[in-house]
Amino acid sequence: MASILKINNPTRKTYKILLAPLDWGLGHATRCIPIIKELLINKYEVCVAATGDQKALLEEEFPFLSFTELPGYRIKYDKNRAFTLFRLIFSIPKILIRVKEENRWLRQFLEKEGVDMVISDNRYGLWHRDLYCVLITHQLNIQSGVGRWVDGWIRRWHYRLINRFSECWVPDMPTGTGLAGKLSHPERMPDVTTNYIGLLSRMERSREDGVIDLLILLSGPEPQRSILEKMLWEQLKSFDGTWVLVRGLPRGGSPLTGTNVYDHLRAKALNEHLTKAKLVVARSGYSTVMDLVRLQKKSILIPTPGQTEQEYLGKYLTGQRIALCVRQKDFSLNDALLQAEQFSYVILQEQNDLLQGVITQSFSSARLG
Repeated sequence: MASILKINNPTRKTYKILLAPLDWGLGHATRCIPIIKELLINKYEVCVAATGDQKALLEEEFPFLSFTELPGYRIKYDKNRAFTLFRLIFSIPKILIRVKEENRWLRQFLEKEGVDMVISDNRYGLWHRDLYCVLITHQLNIQSGVGRWVDGWIRRWHYRLINRFSECWVPDMPTGTGLAGKLSHPERMPDVTTNYIGLLSRMERSREDGVIDLLILLSGPEPQRSILEKMLWEQLKSFDGTWVLVRGLPRGGSPLTGTNVYDHLRAKALNEHLTKAKLVVARSGYSTVMDLVRLQKKSILIPTPGQTEQEYLGKYLTGQRIALCVRQKDFSLNDALLQAEQFSYVILQEQNDLLQGVITQSFSSARLG
């Protein structure tokens, strides 16, 4: 395939990287922001393949980049936790079909556009034997919520997908159990080179004092995002303090009245609001957790019902006293706030950023730069 052989062309000064986040919540897109920034600092050309809210968010942050439409997985949740689990399990054949379609899409894309490397955040079809392809995932050890036998079967199947790539990047700290516990620190690693790249966050700490008593940061798939929003919206009416609600809707949504309600905030504005917040209520999505750890914020986390990764993270982080996890079922804001007052939070200290070193090492392996 001659068009792909632009890779390692010694006459080419600027290398082109195709980066693609999964369309499963905004977190996969937000954690790609520091990677994109690092690539741009190193003078690489970045093309983003995305769809929906993820594409809208990244276009807003990087309007000068080139974007291409890549259809998503469109995984649907249910209002009921048990039905959500069954829906996710029975979605596996659909996911495998989508992986094959993704791979076909990449081959067709490469016939038209030459790129030097692919960086895929949880899109398992974006690999090619003639390209250096990197997979980003913090879930090496997926938790099914069904049992160890099923978890073992999923891990074997998962590793077969990972091992198609040239390398795997894990957004976590390499020592101990890190921030994601056994999700990112399994007993057995994939066969491909696997590097921990530290915590990925677009947030930066500042010295502003807390002037917002409560900041609610919503995210994740429907209908659970709207269910939690409705639940919190009613309870905020009796909250005695200052609050801000960020709805997690980059393309907008049905109106909610109030000067302290935002459909979406760009990274800089969100950073400012989070810095001022004394307490944050959010989903226990991993990208959100990385942002909160970066800003050293106390938080109440509400896992998306049926999303076993978030449920595991919530329990693990509560056990580590990094965050307080509360179930969505029969959620009471007043009760959660009382628990938070009595909770002994531990402020986690990040290790030095590893991303730059891993990029340099990986691009050397790919013979770029």
